[in-house]
Amino acid sequence: MMNCKEATQLLSQGQERTLTLVERLGLKLHLLICKGCRASERHFDFLRTAARRIGSPEP
Repeated sequence: MMNCKEATQLLSQGQERTLTLVERLGLKLHLLICKGCRASERHFDFLRTAARRIGSPEP
């Protein structure tokens, strides 16, 4: 079973590259049982969305 440090590393790496099938499955299993890492996933998603909005030109 993956620990929280490994899970957050994969969440971060998943922003930059496509995770392997084994990585995705392990991460999904970990996220099913870990509330803290699910919160980290939401934070990563928020930051990615905010960065896109800042980087995109105004219409």
